[in-house]
Amino acid sequence: MMKKAHVATNRRKNVLPGFGLSLGVTLVYVSAIVVIPLSMVFIWTASLGAEGIWNVFSDKRVLRSLQLTVTTSFVAALINVVFGLLIAWVLARYSFPGKKILDALIDLPFALPTAVAGIALTTLYSPNGWIGQFLQVKVAYTSLGIILALIFIGIPFVIRTVQPVIEGLQQEVEEAAAILGATRRQTFLHVLLPALFPAIMTGFSLAFARALGEYGSVVFIAGNIPFKTEITPLMIMSKLEQYDYHGAAAIACLMLLLSFFILLLIHGLQWYVERKKQVKVR
Repeated sequence: MMKKAHVATNRRKNVLPGFGLSLGVTLVYVSAIVVIPLSMVFIWTASLGAEGIWNVFSDKRVLRSLQLTVTTSFVAALINVVFGLLIAWVLARYSFPGKKILDALIDLPFALPTAVAGIALTTLYSPNGWIGQFLQVKVAYTSLGIILALIFIGIPFVIRTVQPVIEGLQQEVEEAAAILGATRRQTFLHVLLPALFPAIMTGFSLAFARALGEYGSVVFIAGNIPFKTEITPLMIMSKLEQYDYHGAAAIACLMLLLSFFILLLIHGLQWYVERKKQVKVR
């Protein structure tokens, strides 16, 4: 009887049945898909030695491409947040003819090969393109073209992250704020934005991370001019085409560390805002 009671007590402690097996499978999967490939990047980089790593990291062409990649990705993610929030609000709150079609078109960048998107954007926005010929500003083969391509591939992340949260918001809260005398601006800043902020930051992080590693849609519209429109993924591909695998790994390692640091700052800001909100509630 004592043994049975002891076994029953142990069973009650296991809240998740099969937790040990699930954890083991998860660790093996994460190690095989994420940890081992990333560790190989660092191992190949370390094989260059301190002098070789410094030569790659201090290359002005690499640094310029890294600066262009980060700045254009950041700007594109910010633009995606603004317009993604507006589109998500329209899709969640309004009914109009063709809404289902528009909602389906949002997912098109997910399914469309990025190279096809790059060719299409270049055809449209080149100086002799259908749209580019009417513009006073040159878009293709400049940083503006890179931002345009990154907006195209990144905006679905923001919309699909924010839209379910907007659909879950109760309109009675907005009506109550209006009855209490709040203006539309005050309602948005003090009622809606705090509820949407975590989803907005998540969408921004996803769009930014996606833009950092984008190659196919950017390489056509960028023009790949050294020190002007060369992106870091293109530099990595150039190293690989020259069979300089260690140099490519070093550039990838630098980009990985910088991206991780920026994303860590974004998640830190999100954590700080959430904690501040909890303190105010208490």
